[in-house]
This record gives sequence, C-alpha cells and structure tokens, in this order.
Amino acid sequence: MAPERFLAVEGVDMAFGAASILTGIDLAVKKGEFVSLIGHSGCGKSTLLNLVAGLLRPTAGTILLAGKHVEGPGPDRGVVFQNHSLLPWLTCFGNVHLAVERVFKEPKARLKARTHAALELVGLREAQDKFPQQISGGMKQRVGIARALAMEPKVLLLDEPFGALDALTRATLQDELLRIVARTGSTVVMVTHDVDEAVLLSDRVVMMTNGPAARIGEVLEVALPRPRERLTLASDPYYLRLRARVLAFLYDKQMRRAA
Repeated sequence: MAPERFLAVEGVDMAFGAASILTGIDLAVKKGEFVSLIGHSGCGKSTLLNLVAGLLRPTAGTILLAGKHVEGPGPDRGVVFQNHSLLPWLTCFGNVHLAVERVFKEPKARLKARTHAALELVGLREAQDKFPQQISGGMKQRVGIARALAMEPKVLLLDEPFGALDALTRATLQDELLRIVARTGSTVVMVTHDVDEAVLLSDRVVMMTNGPAARIGEVLEVALPRPRERLTLASDPYYLRLRARVLAFLYDKQMRRAA
C-alpha cells in the first residue's frame, strides 16, 4: 500500500435514518502524520472519527488502516475522548494496565513495564498510585493518553481531548502532546474546535463544511518545522497566515449558514 494511504477513508457517506451527516468523504493520512479535523459544531467531525475508530459503520464507502478494512473497534486504534473515561475504582496504573493486559499476552513483568513506560511518557510515573478523583483534569487526560499509547496503536484518535480544560492546562498539554508525538512518531487524527491548536499541532488541517451532509471543504498544509515552540510561532508571519486562512474558512461557512 502506498505510504500516503496508511489510513484511507474512501467515498464515505454516513446517515442516521433519513438524516445525512457526511457525504463523499475522501481522506488519506500518511504514517507518522498529524491531521486535525476542524469545523463548526454538528458538522460531523466526531462522527468521522468514530467511523475510523470502528464505533460506527459507514452507510457507504470504505475505511482502511494499514491495508485492512476497519470493521469494528480494535487495539490498532487508540481513542482519547474529551471525557477521560477512566474507571474510578482503579488507580492511574490500574487504568493503563487494564488496557495493556487486554492487548498483549505477555508475562506480568513485561505488562507492568509497558504500563510504567506509558505513564513515564506522559509524566505521571509518580502519580501512578492515585485514583482519578485524586488528580486534576489535565492529569486525567494524560492517563487517557497513556492508556491509548500503551496499546501501541497504529493510529491515535483524539476527540477534543483538551476541550474541557482551562486555557493554561490546555496549552501545557498541547506542548506535551507535541513532545510525545515527536518521541513516538505516532500517526494522529484529532478533532478540535480550536484554530490555534489545529495549526500548532498539525501537519495538515482538514476543514469541514457545515451539515447536513458535510464534506471536506479544504485541506491546509502546515509546513512549519518541528520541533515547534509556541512562543516563537505566536508572532511568526507564516503561522499567522495559516491561522487567518482557517478562520476565514470557518467564518465564511458561519455566514452562509446564517444566511
């Protein structure tokens, strides 16, 4: 399979009953690429992510990952939702370890090492014995990311992972995600409403039209070098042009919907 089609969404339509949500979605993601989906609320971004996750089946079209058809959920796709979805009766270690032991059939010592490595990657090794109710919202999201990465998925799917956090915590976790992706080389598809987040993190920004029957309206290449520094980019003319282009697309679609 061509490397630029590591993840391939081909001619996908999605409808719930008579309501068409997505139509004619074609998207190819390269291995190691970070792609963000952005658009107005209700345009179908999360629906598309859930289709890739195998949580929904498309009405038409196909989705392939590493040449295999996506026909349901699987450990080759790690998913992190806006709600961390941690089990409250398990510690940080327990939440990550539960995922690891379901994916890998290995000796206990190896499973424990995998869990520790994932928590270390997100900077939570010292908090491993705490329960979800004992840690902050940002730390909970880190556990969710660790749990997904510990399964060594082919693609990491993020659905507004920082949307419920305050601005400072969100910025901190964005920087952490940049570091993690640089270290792991993960392939990432992320849903976001945040223009700065999309441009800062992504190799491409996929801009979706408004529903019903949303399409991919435009794809923006983000040719910013990595590693990326937030403070440096804040005044970078190229970054500002990219940001303005996404805002112009979203504003135009909002005006058309209002009309």
